[in-house]
Amino acid sequence: MLLTLDVGNSQIHGGVFDGDTLRVQFRKTTHPIGSSDETGVFLRSVLRENQIDPAAVKRVAICSVVPPVAYPLRAACVKYFNCEPFLLQAGVKTGLKIKYRNPAEVGADRVANAIAATQRRPGANCLVVDCGTATTFDVVTGGGDYLGGAILPGLGISAEMLSSRTARLPAVEIARPDGALGRSTVESIQAGLYHGHVGAIRNLLSVLTIEAFNGVRPHVIGTGGFARMFETEGLFDEIVPELVLFGLKHAELLNREPAK
Repeated sequence: MLLTLDVGNSQIHGGVFDGDTLRVQFRKTTHPIGSSDETGVFLRSVLRENQIDPAAVKRVAICSVVPPVAYPLRAACVKYFNCEPFLLQAGVKTGLKIKYRNPAEVGADRVANAIAATQRRPGANCLVVDCGTATTFDVVTGGGDYLGGAILPGLGISAEMLSSRTARLPAVEIARPDGALGRSTVESIQAGLYHGHVGAIRNLLSVLTIEAFNGVRPHVIGTGGFARMFETEGLFDEIVPELVLFGLKHAELLNREPAK
């Protein structure tokens, strides 16, 4: 079995693959990560709670946008799963042609999403919208060219900034409002966050489609923790919350050394 770990700024999203089947998923907060022993014990415990024998995990694949987490997580994999984890980073095989001016700048999670999109829709132009801590847009052609994209603050960051940088605006639950016309401060903030984000996503999809594909709509995949919130807005052709895990799985397969 393969254990995949997507380390984001807010959460670690994990999954276990048995062949091509994603058997289980789990999440934990990224900070504090704790020691390698605490991390290893957590991973083994969460697998057992989901009826997965930790001894069945033979390989681990990691993509991370939080560098300090890399060492304790790697050490935990070596000690508790007896394997050196695969780390999706610059220099490994991805099956993509990265067209960024500096390919090393592309976040590992964005690369994993692009890999998964090309595997999910072979030969099709794709645009991935990942609604997480940040909302990222990744453009990849049917020929496997990763062209780049856009990044804007996610719903969580936007809500935190409003409450922390203003004197009288409260922290609010991030939720889809009944409408855009808020009749209280909380409702007004929720309406602004939600509909403002919908407008930003819709506009960026339009502009990126024009710039990258001459106005011909690509296949749009929504992913990330907040993607389901927008499923009735007609923004995405499909929503695949675990897209990054499938991309990480394929990257690990591409880079796996043949058995000796």
